[in-house]
Amino acid sequence: MKGEKVKEKKMLFNLFNLAWAMGPPPKGEGGGSLLGAFIPLILIFVIFYVLLIRPQQKQAKAHRELVKNLKKGDWVVTSGGLRGRVVGVTDTIATIELPPDNIKVRVTKNYVVSLIKPEERKEQS
Repeated sequence: MKGEKVKEKKMLFNLFNLAWAMGPPPKGEGGGSLLGAFIPLILIFVIFYVLLIRPQQKQAKAHRELVKNLKKGDWVVTSGGLRGRVVGVTDTIATIELPPDNIKVRVTKNYVVSLIKPEERKEQS
């Protein structure tokens, strides 16, 4: 019986120490400011915004402008790698003529990735 009481006292003492350790710090001893705890999170968000989010937004805006300004006669590359001349444009569809057999393909305008510059067209021929 005596041994059990000693064990109970040790266990209660350990629980008391655990509860004491989990309590708030006494006044006068700073546990750090709340702002100091959030500075690393804010810094990580700023880095992600500058390195990932902002460049993606710029790229998406440039692609929207490209699709919006697509016109007949432009030489384009699609996301599937097709290279050809635009022969027709509607709101959502672009008809592309593929050389050398002048095959016409209809694609959604969003799949047009870039315009081909005139000097690049000469190199392909």
